[in-house]
Amino acid sequence: MKKPFAFIALLASAIAFAQSADPVIPQQGKTTEDFVPKGWKIISSVSGDLNKDKAEDIAIVIENTDPTNFVTNENFGSQILNLNPRYLLILFKDKKDYTLNTLNKSFIPSQNDIESPCLEDPLAEAEEMSITKGVLSINFHTWMSCGSYGISRETFKLRYQDSRFVLIGYDLWESSRNIGDITEVSINFLTGKKSTTTGEKLFEDNDNSIIQTIWEDIETNELINLANLKWPNEIEF
Repeated sequence: MKKPFAFIALLASAIAFAQSADPVIPQQGKTTEDFVPKGWKIISSVSGDLNKDKAEDIAIVIENTDPTNFVTNENFGSQILNLNPRYLLILFKDKKDYTLNTLNKSFIPSQNDIESPCLEDPLAEAEEMSITKGVLSINFHTWMSCGSYGISRETFKLRYQDSRFVLIGYDLWESSRNIGDITEVSINFLTGKKSTTTGEKLFEDNDNSIIQTIWEDIETNELINLANLKWPNEIEF
């Protein structure tokens, strides 16, 4: 039996468009686009001086657009899940070119999650990346349309020192939409201090809440390398 023409055309298109699961990222380029493999795209970027040389460095998140990574979901959540991988690239600017300083393939989550199809895009739901006084902040926001009432916001603060990017700060805000209790955690890895604030209410005036903040000392024998950060994140101290 002959296959329908539309099916054959779709299959041929998918094969022709399929991208490498592990593309080679060049070490140098004149523009940010030079670091984007064929079939990938930039979905987020921020510029600022990250290595104190007064040049505008750039951090970008790139995403594969391979159609074979779009899968049908028959459960709750989005009907089509985009499971294409995302990479974080940090590019240092010199007089003429950009140099790839850091490449992380496991820290930035995909738009959708096959294990949690109700999870909204953690990157798109958050504020943009930012660079302030040489510190790169990357934000995630977790929110599920079904299966969980939990919501959270995370901020990872990264600084370039000793020839690598390390995690110097971590902030977490989390709550439950059905209860409204709020917990805020802030960790300064440089000072070894952690604060945990509880007692706030999502649905009440904070003036009527008993807010308590507990400070702790934490041991940080070695700062966490950006190269070792993965999603989902497990920052526990």
